[in-house]
Amino acid sequence: MIAEEARLHAAWLPPEAFRALGSRRVLVHGDGMLVDTVLDEVARACARYGGRMWHSPSWDVDVDLVLALRGTDELPSATVQAARAAGEAALAQAGDNAVLGAEGFVLARAGDVTAVLADAPAGLLYGLFHLVRLGAAAFDTTRPAEQHRPALRRRMLNHWDNVAVHPVMGQVERGYAGGSIFWRNGRPRGDLARIREYARLLAACGINAISVNNVNVGRTEARLLTDRLGDVAEIADVLRPYGIRVHLSVTFAAPVVLGGLPNADPVDEAVRAWWAVTTRQVYERIPDFGGYVVKADSEGQPGPFTYGRDHADGANLLADALAPHGGVVHWRAFVYNHHQDWRDRSTDRARAAYDHFVPLDGRFRDNVVLQVKFGPVDFQVREPVSPVLAAMPATRLAVEVQVTQEYTGQQRHVCHLGPWWSEVLRFAPWGPGGRTVADVAAGEAGEGGGLVAVANVGDDLFWTGHPLAQANLYTVGRLAWDPQLDPRAVLDEWIALTFPQSAMADPELVGRTLHEIMDDSWRTYERYTAPLGVGFMVHPGDHYGPDVDGYEYTRWGTYHFADRDGVGVDRSRASGTGFAGQYPPYWAQVYESPERCPDELLLFFHHVPYGHVLHDGSTVIQHIYDTHFAGVEEVAVMRGRWRTLKGLIDPAVYERVEQRLDEQARSATEWRDQTNTYFFRKSGVPDAHGRRIY
Repeated sequence: MIAEEARLHAAWLPPEAFRALGSRRVLVHGDGMLVDTVLDEVARACARYGGRMWHSPSWDVDVDLVLALRGTDELPSATVQAARAAGEAALAQAGDNAVLGAEGFVLARAGDVTAVLADAPAGLLYGLFHLVRLGAAAFDTTRPAEQHRPALRRRMLNHWDNVAVHPVMGQVERGYAGGSIFWRNGRPRGDLARIREYARLLAACGINAISVNNVNVGRTEARLLTDRLGDVAEIADVLRPYGIRVHLSVTFAAPVVLGGLPNADPVDEAVRAWWAVTTRQVYERIPDFGGYVVKADSEGQPGPFTYGRDHADGANLLADALAPHGGVVHWRAFVYNHHQDWRDRSTDRARAAYDHFVPLDGRFRDNVVLQVKFGPVDFQVREPVSPVLAAMPATRLAVEVQVTQEYTGQQRHVCHLGPWWSEVLRFAPWGPGGRTVADVAAGEAGEGGGLVAVANVGDDLFWTGHPLAQANLYTVGRLAWDPQLDPRAVLDEWIALTFPQSAMADPELVGRTLHEIMDDSWRTYERYTAPLGVGFMVHPGDHYGPDVDGYEYTRWGTYHFADRDGVGVDRSRASGTGFAGQYPPYWAQVYESPERCPDELLLFFHHVPYGHVLHDGSTVIQHIYDTHFAGVEEVAVMRGRWRTLKGLIDPAVYERVEQRLDEQARSATEWRDQTNTYFFRKSGVPDAHGRRIY
């Protein structure tokens, strides 16, 4: 529904989602800023739906729900004490030394009372939003006790928002939902109410950190570190009550750009002193500041290479400045040569992060988080997991994914990415049954770098442009909290919250239809775009729509090498770039062999003839034809299913999605016709089914 008072879509926190909570008697026990946030949320829900709320210390009251910090005093109510005791008993039974940590909580039942207990206010806030997700089920007398703690300590969004409008990228780089919610035309946007609503949405799905400006830091954005720090502090003040810490993208050249120093050499004592003083001033203004995000020596951004230093030197410079204040530096591993010669087949962009960073393992400070893209290239619809994630055991690693749909339809196409992220997080780099990517992100004793996602939000009425793209933002937060969650179950949560049963004429039909449209939508997108692991067949620049040779002869270094005999990139050790050898032995052997390589990655690792037979018995060329025809047909089915919901959901949501599905059908057809025609003309092999290819 559209929240009139906020003039924007309520996403997964419509008032109706609070009905079960707001119609009951609630006691909140504890103090602190985040407890005040819980009080505010409960008070508003009770005012709307007729419940009552008390904040202890209070008299003996009969309640249905207790939200309590464990370290607080006992309450005079025997009923309340019984509920607390039930929660404590559940913790004791779990055998976890009864420690929930800064963000964990336990939910338990005692008679007719539900209790949520937490060690710290953040845990109570997350427990509240868990109750909202559960709805009436939270008060089921047969509900067993539950213990919840986040698997990943840092669950972060990177905003690629520009303060000043970039002449090419606009207000938000790779933004497909309008302008920035933070900045407009060089100044703060000033809509603090919207930022507060954003904070609520993020806390409700588990996000606890964001960076508020683009990793490509321009001159205006650089000043956020110094004379415009107040603009960042204003945002931090709004996000803080929802447990979200602000980080800032900074330019490595800041001592030159802002400090007037002659260089930014990381071993220069004047440079080190400048960063120390500047960082101290940041924390004087924002005491809970999270730290810096840095893109260095990448795509034209300045970095330590200028001074003959390496990335450990550069990252440690900032880490040393942040360490006294408890901050971290997120140093992005997205470093490669973007001035390649397409004629040179020995240069392989996929190798770059490994080649640059793996030799530095063990040299980074403890408060450096190396932020590694989940795949070795650039957020393509299908890539192998980056080998860097298995090769740096002495470095804190964060896994970076992209919620903004740069290469997956730009929020004009339905492309639910939860299944893809789940596959990545469950992938075992050392072989089946071993540690997973999620384990790497969690780290030993929970000290890993966590999950970082490039945000997809803008000032659009629906936050993400496409209303169904909201599910990607919700899902990335939930998978960061618990990577073992079934993405289908997470989608169920999002549907139930965003389209509440009590507000739907036919909730079963709505839920079923949304699953039918969204569950397989990532693979549908893959079918009509990128065959068998080939990527970058898009228009250079805007990255939208088909252009099979768009990057084939450019300096960016991404190729498919299609000729009359075959297609694909040879990344084997035996005859190619050697990239397959960057993996641990199990996967190195699998990827090295065209016969063992998974079909969906075949052309990422091998150049094969068009007649090469896949594991399903189809040839490569027939697979290309079949999947592109099938993808278009699947989009047509999506569009038909959506039309069955007309009159059953918010008309504004219905109309926006209908418009986007029309565009998806047009674009998918263009992808099909251009891709199939290209490969037909290259190979000369006709479609076995005689369908029209131009």
